[in-house]
Amino acid sequence: MSQASAANSARVRVLTVSAIYGAGGSVIAPGVASALGLDFFDRLIQGDETRNVDSIMERLTREERDQAPPGRIVAGLSSLSSTIGLPVLGVDDLDPRGQLRRQVETSVSRVAADAGGVILGRAAAVVLSDHPTAFNVRLHGPSDRCLRQGAAIEGVTESVARQHQTESDRSWGRFVTRLFDRDPADSKLYHVVLDSTAIPIEASIELIATFARAFWKQCGLPD
Repeated sequence: MSQASAANSARVRVLTVSAIYGAGGSVIAPGVASALGLDFFDRLIQGDETRNVDSIMERLTREERDQAPPGRIVAGLSSLSSTIGLPVLGVDDLDPRGQLRRQVETSVSRVAADAGGVILGRAAAVVLSDHPTAFNVRLHGPSDRCLRQGAAIEGVTESVARQHQTESDRSWGRFVTRLFDRDPADSKLYHVVLDSTAIPIEASIELIATFARAFWKQCGLPD
């Protein structure tokens, strides 16, 4: 990064939101972006950078399921290739995690180096852990309250919501852990960890926006 880019990055307002299923990230993150007058960037790293807020889902999307990093199959393919005398593929050919990690880092860093914004997911708190003006938020809550709130946000039964909760939390956690070797539940990654099932969604949006403004003022950014 050039000195000019680094200087611009230090003046950018960027806020990251990490959320478990039912914590309301799909509603709170774009709400905070609107309250702060910032662009909103959703969890997806394919397609348009800024997405239609109406399309954001609380649960795992089909695209996110397709992007899940591979597991033990990678080691198995590598072992098989060497055993039967086939050329061993390059790291990025055999295991797309390196390519996906760079794609995630690029998409997040582009926001932080440009005009800033609110980023939902994408392991953004990990990618921007050293960014001087990135304000990182984690939304969580007890499993039962997240289940009920998730069902209400999606407009589905609790039985369906339970399936989405299990799939989404496992996949989102695995995404961050496999790509960056970090636990997304680690409170040290965040400036604020908020139980957004105990506080109404509109109040959560207002609180996060207030905290972010105070943080950026502390960083010396103008109002």
